[in-house]
Amino acid sequence: MVIKSVNLETVCGVTSKLPENKLMEFAFAGKSNVGKSSLINGLMNRKALARTSAQPGKTQTINFYNINEQMYFVDLPGYGYAKVSEQEKAKWGKMIENYLHQSRQLKAVFLLIDIRHEPSGNDRLMYDWILHQGFEPIIIATKLDKINRSQIQKHVKMIREGLKVVKNTIIIPYSSITKQGREEIYELLDSYLEAGEANDE
Repeated sequence: MVIKSVNLETVCGVTSKLPENKLMEFAFAGKSNVGKSSLINGLMNRKALARTSAQPGKTQTINFYNINEQMYFVDLPGYGYAKVSEQEKAKWGKMIENYLHQSRQLKAVFLLIDIRHEPSGNDRLMYDWILHQGFEPIIIATKLDKINRSQIQKHVKMIREGLKVVKNTIIIPYSSITKQGREEIYELLDSYLEAGEANDE
């Protein structure tokens, strides 16, 4: 996959109507400060189109990035950030639920988990909830550069067991520094695009 064009096309707040896109959508979900903006920027080959912030919980909207006029990356609000009121969290939860439930073009959900730590209660809830909406999340284990290479398999196993993932779930370790894991994500996206083109013929 070669990224030729990227455009932040739609930003949806709590009261916004979701766009009726014609292109495939790929959603990115994850706890605040898990490195979601860094991953999306890395995949888009842009330094700062998705806003990274030292202040977690910054993504409070659903952002639709048009990639190559071929598909959308959908950046969902981060969850589990303590400084946000319960009322605010409930609103974001409803937004994400509406999106997962209503989008006709959503092909896959990438769930980001920090590779260094056991999945939190919020991570497990989000994983189960995405399953409940009919999707088997692809797990992106972020912050790969923060652990030793020799620890990778052990930590991937910790995530697999911590989330109680369904059999054959894909887990891709990713580093926003070295971009390790990016090609594997591109290959997955390409396979969805190719399958979509084959269905259109």
